[in-house]
This record gives sequence, C-alpha cells and structure tokens, in this order.
Amino acid sequence: MNVINVTKSTLIRTGFRTGAFLVLGCALASPASAGISAGEIARLGEDLTPLGGERAGSADGTIPEWTGGITEPPAGYTVGEHHRDPFADDRPLFVIDAGNLDEHRDRLSVGHQRMLETYPSFRMPVYPTRRSASFPQRIYDATRSTAATARLVDGGNGVGDAVIGIPFPIPSSGLEVIWNHLLRYRGETVACVIGQAAVTRGGAYTLVKQSLEVELRYSLPDMTVAELGNTMILFKQKTLAPARLAGDLVLVHETMNQFREPRNAWTYNPGQRRVRRAPNLAYDNPGTSSDGLRTADQLDMFNGAVDRYDWELVGKREMYVPYNAYRLHSGALAFTDILKPLHVNPAHLRYELHRVWVVEATLKEGATHIYKRRTLYVDEDSWQIVGADIYDNRDELWRVSEGHLINYYEKPLMWPTLEVHTDLQAGRYLAYGLDNEFPMCTWDPDFKSRDFTPAALRREGRR
Repeated sequence: MNVINVTKSTLIRTGFRTGAFLVLGCALASPASAGISAGEIARLGEDLTPLGGERAGSADGTIPEWTGGITEPPAGYTVGEHHRDPFADDRPLFVIDAGNLDEHRDRLSVGHQRMLETYPSFRMPVYPTRRSASFPQRIYDATRSTAATARLVDGGNGVGDAVIGIPFPIPSSGLEVIWNHLLRYRGETVACVIGQAAVTRGGAYTLVKQSLEVELRYSLPDMTVAELGNTMILFKQKTLAPARLAGDLVLVHETMNQFREPRNAWTYNPGQRRVRRAPNLAYDNPGTSSDGLRTADQLDMFNGAVDRYDWELVGKREMYVPYNAYRLHSGALAFTDILKPLHVNPAHLRYELHRVWVVEATLKEGATHIYKRRTLYVDEDSWQIVGADIYDNRDELWRVSEGHLINYYEKPLMWPTLEVHTDLQAGRYLAYGLDNEFPMCTWDPDFKSRDFTPAALRREGRR
C-alpha cells in the first residue's frame, strides 16, 4: 500500500508528534478520479470494515478489533426512551487533567490540549475503547456498489454517480473524506426536539428550543442517482422558545453540488408573516440563534459547500475523542447538570481511543471566511467528524468543536447526541442538540417531501 506523503512542516503545523502519527491510505488522486478497483472493494468487510475502517485492532491492543459494533439494543430498552448505556459498567481507565497533560499530548488534539491548559476545571475521563459503530446491511451493500462509481466533480465541489452508500470508503484525498462525512448515513427521515444554549463565562444561558424535521434523500431506500438529482437533504427547523423567537421557521434544500447550484434556503418570520429567500444561511454567517458562537457551516461539525477551502488529507491518527456518550445523553440529567461555566460538566463525559482521519482545511487565496484554518478529526468507523480545531485569521486557535457520539441502535446509526463549540478567546461555549429533558427523536416520522416547500412553510407559519 502506498503512503500519503506527510512533510515534517505539516506535522509541526498541526501539532503532531511523529511517534503518534499513522500514515495510511493510497496515493493522492485527482479530483476527477472515479471509483475504486474491484480488488479494493473486495477488502470491504474483510480486512476493512464494510464502510472502510480498519477491522483490526491496534498493535498494543488498546483499540480492539471491530466485530460488528452494537448489533442489538441493551436488555429492557424500548424504542422512544432515552438510549440506555450498553457500557454502563465501564469505569474510567484514567482521567486527563492539567496535572498529567504532558503524559498524554501525543493522543490529544491541539484544541483539547489548550482546553486543559486554559481551564483547570476541565478534565477528560478516558474509558475502554468500544467500537460500537454499526449500520443497516443495506448501507454496507450500497457502499460496495457506490464505491465502484463515485467520483468527485467540478474540482471536488460535488460528487457524481453516488447514492445511499459511503462514496469513498478508501479515501485518497481530504475532499473524499469530507464528502464521506457529508453523505454518511443518518437515517431516512427524522423528527427531533432539541435545545441550544449559548453559555456565558459565568454559566448563564437562555435555552433555545427547536423542532427539526429532516429528510435525508441521499439515503432513502431504493433511491437512484437519477431520482436524487442535486438535492440530497431537506431540512426544516421551527423555534419553539423563548417567546421572542417562537414561530421562526427555516427551510433548507441542501444540494449535492453547490458549485452548480447553491443551497436553497428560506425563512419565515411570524412578525412579517412572509417567506423570504435566505442566501446568507451558509458559510461563515452566524448560525441560527447561536449568539455568534458558531457559523452556519459549523452545524453537524461541518456542512455545506466545500469550495472556499483547500482540503489536505494529513493521514490517520490514534486519538482520545468523545465516543459512546450515553451518560451525557441520559434522560436522568437536567440541562443544568450539563451546562456549567466555561465548559460542559466533565463528570458526564466519556472519551475513548479511536483512529481518526485528519483533514486540514486551509482557506483558499482570495476566498473569505472568519476561519482561516480548520483541523478536522473524522471517525474511521462512521465518517462522523468528532472534533475540530478552528483558527482565526491571525492563525491562532479560536474555537474547539466536539461531536459526542452515540449509536442510535434502534436504526442503527452513529450521530452526536450533543455538539459543543468552545470559544477559547471569549471564554464561552455553545451546546447544540440538548435532548435530556425532551422526548426522543422519531426516526420514521410521517411526513413527505411536499412538506418541505416554501408554500408548506408559509402554511405552517400561519397556523
């Protein structure tokens, strides 16, 4: 197997020590490359997992072999309740804090190192690694067929000849890894009620309550490339509280090739009683009700168009990342148990050692964005971004993002139960996806594609 060429300067710039870095993968391909060979596809489900992760464990045994992930819910679980912790009997192997940080730097992101240095109250309990990722068999099957045809188009700004499966399970470029994240399986349709809290330095916040409805068209059963066209996701959001924001609606048609067709977005404001186009719901415009603590393209750790950055595939690395965050997800917790000054309550966090793909996104010459650079850490077993170090235009670390993953095993699929975006310069953070006090998401809600139109948005706003 060829290795990715990683220079010493790249390792220094991203904060890696060479002893912690794994150079894996294939020689870098051009953005126009299409599909992988039959021999490579044959590896899926053999020495690789069905989605392209390394099946084998690490040499020292700290990362175990993938054996299928969670294949059935824990005993007593009923669909609709908060997900029970399959690993409730696990105890931390150790806890990383400012006092022992130097012992663990090789397996920590720059962002986690800075958080431990900046906030003496922050700590990272590290648990045994559980490779819990699992997905429906149809996603595994679709990945094998899609991998043979998928190709980057328009300089990597879109993906062609791909549907349902992971398009690039054996990636050869940073863009392919990011597209795997953007097109990963998150169910078919989902309806949720979630909370978002922009927490001040002193710990105060106003909870923004939102309902979400999403149709993930790319992953729908029996979807074809022709039927998919250029619209891969339909997304609708309604603000329920506080009263001053209640009734605001957002509708997004997420396009697969935003170079050819930018995402289509609309908003409805109950005061104006009008549906308006919303071209600013993209890139570095402020995220909805986020108090400026995340950008529009930071939701879901990264979303939207890829055209403003150069995406370098640095390689693969063993790191402590948020994983199996069932304690944080628990319905026994109140939001006040989680939301504390400076950072979320570390008593409810869980970190594990996993292999992640590392992608360095650098702002293109002539492009504009408030983030000059982002280092993204992508879980090899799910293609979910689990962490991001984000730099300002002075090239100084600004924000640290975490996606606290769980397996929603009734489907099954992997998705963060909570995103946390920490602003180190302001001493504040944003928690997105809080659901402890709300009913669980419904994964097969009864709505249709016609419910995601501007006309439907207008009718809903006036009800």
